[in-house]
Amino acid sequence: MNKSIAMDDIQKKLQTLIDYWIEHNGEHEQEFRDWAGKVVSSSSEVAKQLQKAATKMAAVSDELMQAKQALSKSKGVH
Repeated sequence: MNKSIAMDDIQKKLQTLIDYWIEHNGEHEQEFRDWAGKVVSSSSEVAKQLQKAATKMAAVSDELMQAKQALSKSKGVH
């Protein structure tokens, strides 16, 4: 198998995975925020930690978006 073709396959698969990871992280981020809202009256500390987790999940998604952009720029460069 040609290395260029193999790299194209890897990049296509990675593009699909990154898109999935970003979407999936967004779902988790929203779920954390939703649960933080549900527990804030009974435990502000739990709510605070869930909000922190949601913020970190958003930061991970930002990093994945940067990886996606870098991948797009690297296409055709082998």
